[in-house]
Amino acid sequence: MVILPLTLNAATAKMRGKNLVGPVDLTLAATGFTVVIGPNGAGKTTLLRLMHGLQRCASGSVNWAVPTRDARQNQAFVFQAPIMMRRRVMECLAYPLRLRGMGKAAAQAKAVECAARFGLSGLLESWAPMLSGGEKQKLSVARALIIAPEVLFLDEPCANLDGRATREIETILKMAQDAGTRIIMSSHDMGQAGRLADDVIFMYDGNVHELSDAKTFFDTPRTRLAQAFINGDIVE
Repeated sequence: MVILPLTLNAATAKMRGKNLVGPVDLTLAATGFTVVIGPNGAGKTTLLRLMHGLQRCASGSVNWAVPTRDARQNQAFVFQAPIMMRRRVMECLAYPLRLRGMGKAAAQAKAVECAARFGLSGLLESWAPMLSGGEKQKLSVARALIIAPEVLFLDEPCANLDGRATREIETILKMAQDAGTRIIMSSHDMGQAGRLADDVIFMYDGNVHELSDAKTFFDTPRTRLAQAFINGDIVE
């Protein structure tokens, strides 16, 4: 099933009457690696949640190429702070497959295969809540990817990780992209955005100020705010 492109038409997100994001107009194509950047409080997380469906669209619309119910079955979301089930790693990986009706033996076999692909084989019998921060995030990403989603959203997945864990996550994400998963990720790390992004969404104060291919954005940003952010200046 092809659920992309994703189109936002004057989409807004609000909470207690306060406008958090929007109105946003943009279209994300079926392929690529999009990185959403901007200062803290710019609305990056809310935009991802709005696209994924975790945040209610207050006005405007968020439209997939298929009915929303079908789109939600073919996408996944990874949070900045890993959410761990009180189960062993094997069971955590098998759980999304079991929810989709796969038998226990088949789900566990798929979990073993997934763990091997993402460097988690030695942790299959470990208690998930006891893993290190980097291991928890690898497990979160692997758990999201085990269903082979067409689209994967990630909210600053490497924000609290050291360099080695960050490199491992980035390698996993590039593998997923090569396998056909469309990735949309927020990041505060300009180096990471430069390494991974095919295109960049720059946000400030709840609005999308730029959407362009990564090379154009980093070489010749169109707005003063984007230029300041790239230079490491305080954006206010």
